[in-house]
Amino acid sequence: MSGPPPPPPPPMGGGFVPPPPGGYAPMSAGYAAPRNDGLAIASLIVGILSLVCTLGCLGIFLGPAAAIMGYISRQRIATSGGALGGGTLAVIGLVLGIIGFIASVGWFFAIISGAVTSMTNSTPSP
Repeated sequence: MSGPPPPPPPPMGGGFVPPPPGGYAPMSAGYAAPRNDGLAIASLIVGILSLVCTLGCLGIFLGPAAAIMGYISRQRIATSGGALGGGTLAVIGLVLGIIGFIASVGWFFAIISGAVTSMTNSTPSP
């Protein structure tokens, strides 16, 4: 008696041949990236606004707010044990807040000194 029958011939036409089973490794569960601290994002936004609003002297109020939020956010990120990210955003917001505050104070004193100078140099009319 003979052995098992021969396998059937391959189908004609050369269609799609699926890959062999086990060709792909299953996706492993990786670590999720730490989410950014909302206060760090707020610090960055307010720091940018403090620079933009320098000419209106709003940076005097927005600058310290951005710096304080950036400082608090850095502390929260450091104590989170890696659960929170955004340390760079917090630092940039802190620095922009300081720069916006200094620029606004400088602009304020420039306006005041210009007003005082124009008042002292005015000539009285006869």
